[in-house]
Amino acid sequence: MSIAAQLLEIPTTESILGVRVAASSYEETVRNCLAWGEKRQSRALVFANVHVIMEASDDPGFCDRLNTADMVNPDGVPLVWTLRALGNRKAQRVYGPDATVALLAAAEKAGLSVGFYGGSPQVLDTLLRVVSARHPLLRIAYAESPPFRPLTAEEDAAVIERIASSGVQLLFVGLGCPKQEIWVTDHLGKVPAVMLAVGAAFDFIAGTKPQAPRWMMRNGLEWAFRFATEPRRLAGRYLKHNPRFIGLVLLQLLNVSKE
Repeated sequence: MSIAAQLLEIPTTESILGVRVAASSYEETVRNCLAWGEKRQSRALVFANVHVIMEASDDPGFCDRLNTADMVNPDGVPLVWTLRALGNRKAQRVYGPDATVALLAAAEKAGLSVGFYGGSPQVLDTLLRVVSARHPLLRIAYAESPPFRPLTAEEDAAVIERIASSGVQLLFVGLGCPKQEIWVTDHLGKVPAVMLAVGAAFDFIAGTKPQAPRWMMRNGLEWAFRFATEPRRLAGRYLKHNPRFIGLVLLQLLNVSKE
């Protein structure tokens, strides 16, 4: 049986502050990505946390972009709690870095080619060495660290051509939020690959940034660990987004309960 024959239906979704978030699983994500990748379909996957949802809440255009993605997975535990409160009792976290690790192993086994777009040249080089060591049979067909500035139309067209000609089937994109989510949704229909906006997966897999202990992840405390390791970069984000997320979600849940 081919991979495509095993394609699962897209999981049910619930709106969290206007963003359709899938009550998905790692198995569903991996199997759908392999099936789409086998056919080189242009697909976009997002792994959303509180930051992503609040960026969408503040920017209706960004919210609309997210809702064009094929799957918006609940990357953060607060989103899982919200999905369960909305009625999806079996909702579970689908964490971008863990999904990346699972997909790399599955792609190696299935013979699909992968690519990486994003990260600094140093991080990307380290990532490629780590992934190649872990998965010696994996076909890494493409890797590129773009400049931090926006690309011109001509430069973007050249990137699309390089990706398409490489034969990549699964393309992992690590540009930071909201740039990576915009990139994968903007390139739907242009890049013949499954594009996954995987956040800090490049740094975590490469080992250039520490990950929170698993017990902190399970209990929704990953933000505290990341804040402790990068306080200057993350203080403004957390102070701006986290309290408002709690308040807005509570209002949404109250409105749902009244219906």
